Amino acid sequence: QVQLVESGGGLVQAGGSLRLSCAASGLVFSNYVMGWFRQAPGKEREFVAAISWSGGRGQADSMKGRLTISRDNAKNTVALQMGSLKPEDTAVYYCAARQGSVPQVLNNNNGMTYWGKGTLVTVSS
Repeated sequence: QVQLVESGGGLVQAGGSLRLSCAASGLVFSNYVMGWFRQAPGKEREFVAAISWSGGRGQADSMKGRLTISRDNAKNTVALQMGSLKPEDTAVYYCAARQGSVPQVLNNNNGMTYWGKGTLVTVSS
C-alpha cells in the first residue's frame, strides 16, 4: 500500500520560511517523480514543484525564487523549502507521485497517481 505522509506545516508570519517534508512508502521511490501541489480555500488545486529521481526540477512561476524542492532517494523523502512567504501562500500542501518525467507533471497536473492527505500552511500578515 502506497503512503505519502506530509509534515512540517503550520503558522508562519509573512516573510518567514517553512520546510515541508513528505515520506513515501510502499513504492519504488526511484521510479517516481515527486511533486508538491497546494489548494487554497475556495480555489482549485495548483502545481507548486516537482523533482525527478535524478534531480530534474520544475516549479510554478508563482513561487519561483522562493522555494527549493529536494529529495533524498536513500530515505524516500522529498522536501519543499519555502521562503519569503506571503499570505496568499496559505493553503493545504499536498505531496504526490507518479511515474514518468517532470515535463509530464508540468503538462498534466491531474496525472499524479498517489496523493498524501496534505499539511496546512497558514501565513499571517
